[in-house]
Parts: sequence; structure tokens; C-alpha cells
Amino acid sequence: MTEQKRRIYNRSGKPDNIVLKENEILDKCEAVQGELPAFLRGFSQYLKGSVLPLTRLAYLRDIRFFCDWLVRESGLTAAARPAEISLSDFGRIRARDVNLFIDYCRRYKVETEKSVYVYENAKRSLARKRSSISVLFKYLYRDELVPKNITDGFDPIKLPKPGEREIKALQDNEVMRMLDAVTNGEALTKRERLFWEKTRRRDKAILIFFLTYGLRISELRELNLSSFRFGRGEFKIYRKRGKESVMPLNRSALAVLKEYIEEERRSEDDLDESEKDALFLSLQGRRMTERQIRELVKKYTSIAMETARRAGYSPHKLRATAATSLIGRGNSIFDVAALLDHENVTTTQLYAAHKQNVKRDLVGDMEWETEFAEADARRENRAADKTGGAGAGEDGADTESEA
Repeated sequence: MTEQKRRIYNRSGKPDNIVLKENEILDKCEAVQGELPAFLRGFSQYLKGSVLPLTRLAYLRDIRFFCDWLVRESGLTAAARPAEISLSDFGRIRARDVNLFIDYCRRYKVETEKSVYVYENAKRSLARKRSSISVLFKYLYRDELVPKNITDGFDPIKLPKPGEREIKALQDNEVMRMLDAVTNGEALTKRERLFWEKTRRRDKAILIFFLTYGLRISELRELNLSSFRFGRGEFKIYRKRGKESVMPLNRSALAVLKEYIEEERRSEDDLDESEKDALFLSLQGRRMTERQIRELVKKYTSIAMETARRAGYSPHKLRATAATSLIGRGNSIFDVAALLDHENVTTTQLYAAHKQNVKRDLVGDMEWETEFAEADARRENRAADKTGGAGAGEDGADTESEA
């Protein structure tokens, strides 16, 4: 049986790929919802009015994982799978059970026939799981599906303050090294150069757009040829919460983009109808996936930092690079917040407070080994001067005597 092709009848004014992406997220939400107990069917609808579709999907996946834990680990239900858990089972859940689940999530194992996978969650992930379950039980209590609200008994999870986190961003010299690598193929392996020969203009355009506009990966991936109005020198992006934003094209962005489109991007005649408008294409002639973009960025940032490929940065770190670079050049944090689509300017202030080189400057004044070597050299020079002075006097006396 051939796979059905989805067709979009779009009257929203948004590009078809944006509408298709939104529908894909909704389809995933419905698929997860179908794995949950029937009495939770209204939960997705409850979330719809308060959170974004991607957040709703994350919440539903957390609840599915919680239900899976109830079946496999908790002993609180006799159900064989999450969909069979009864409302009375949920009514017996207490805050201490949820706290045990959160503690389980810190580190757990999943065994398959061939491997044992060990998963560890950071505090931020644990906090989101706790939040997902809190929202669930508040919904159940509100709709009188459980007798009491147990969320007050959930253990708190202390997250580091925003200012306590290290901001990871490239420095200006690393940006130059990265752009040199994508332009000239420097520091690439033999195999990487084979791909670079075919995609260098595309790769450079992607990096320049991340660095110039601080785009999110989803915003860059969904760019189309029709997003650009070259006569006006601008392009349109679709942001979180369904917002549209028009961006001006500067000379660098325009130059790398036109070079890619005119000299490297496949002709529309060689593309499927659904891919003809996609801006950044894979070698297979399809819109690049987020994973492909991440791997591309990780490769070039690892070259910039002279580290292993696996230690390269994500596209979000290039967004941080754009923020720190713009603020470092004296731009207003309010203007930078608007460019990067920060809901709250306090997020942008974190980048303003970030001093890229302050640690480097501080430890640069504490070169103990260098200072020791210099002091040792000075001692040797003083000793040599004393010895040399005494010898010169003796030699002088001999000369005078000979005279």
C-alpha cells in the first residue's frame, strides 16, 4: 500500500510549509494522546488554550512517560499499558508517588535485546516533567476527576538562576576562523571536503544568517525563496506564537544568499513540487532537516574552537553569538531583544552582562610559570653579570701589566 501524500488547502496567508509543520506537530500530539487513558482525552484540549503546540507535545510526552512508569515501575496499577490505566488508579496517586517518579527520572535505564541505555536528566528537564504532571493534576482536580489537588506536596526543584549559567558563544576571532573554514575548506577531513565542494555556498549562507539575525533553527529551516523580497531588501520569517517578522537584508547576507541561489542551489526543474520553494536544500534536493542543520553547525563551530566534532556548538549557541556580538558593538539591548524575538528584555540583559574575555584577562595576569621563568632568568643574568665583572677586572690587570 502506497503512502498517502498530504495536500494542504491553505487559506491562512502563511506558506504551505509553515502550515504543514504546524499540522505535523498537531498530528504528533494526537498520536501521543491516543496512547493515554481515555479519561485524559480532554487534557490536550485543556493545554491548547495556554501553551504553544511544541510545548503541548512535550507535556503530553511527559505524561505518557509518567503513565508508562506507573505501569512498569510503580505497582500502583494492574494495567498492562498506559491506555488501560483507570481513573480509580489515578485517584490513588499521592504526592509522594510523583516525587518518587521525579527521582526515578534523574537516572534510569532502558534495556533492549542488544543494549542497555542509561538516561540522565538535568534539573531543567526534571523541572519540566514536574510542571507537566502539576498541570495534569490541576486539570484533573478542576474537572472533578480526582478528589483532591496533590500538587502542593510535590518536592521543589531548585534551578540555577539565569545569571549563574555560563553563556556559550563564539568569540569574534572564532567566528572569523569558522567563516574561513567554510569559505576555503580549511581543517576539514578528506571526506568532509567531498561534501563541502558541493555545499560550501549553502553552508556559508546558513552560518551568516544565524550569526547576523540570531535565528532559531526552526525559523531558518522554514525559509523559502518566496520569503525574500530582493527589491525591498528584506525577508519574512515566522516565529513562535504564530508571529510574523520582517528582517532587512544587509550586504553580507544578500551576497552569500545570491551566490548560493545562483551558483549552487538546484534548479527548480530538478525538484519535486513540494520542495521548489524551500531555500536550503539537502544534496537529495529536499528541505534540510533540523538534524542536518545541527550537524553542519556543530562541524564548523568545532573547527572554530579547535575541538572535537562532538564538542561543537548547536545553532542556539550561534544565536547567543549574535546577541553577544551585537551588544558588544554598542547596540541597545531593547533593539537586540526585538531582533531576536525575546519576550522579556531580561533575557537579553544576560548577554549584556556577559563579558566574553573577563576570565581570560584575569587569568592572563596570573601566569605563574612565565613569571617564575622570567624571575629565574633574571637571577641567572645577575649571576652572570657578577662573574663577568670580576673576570673583566682580572683581564684588564693582565693587559695593563703586559703594557
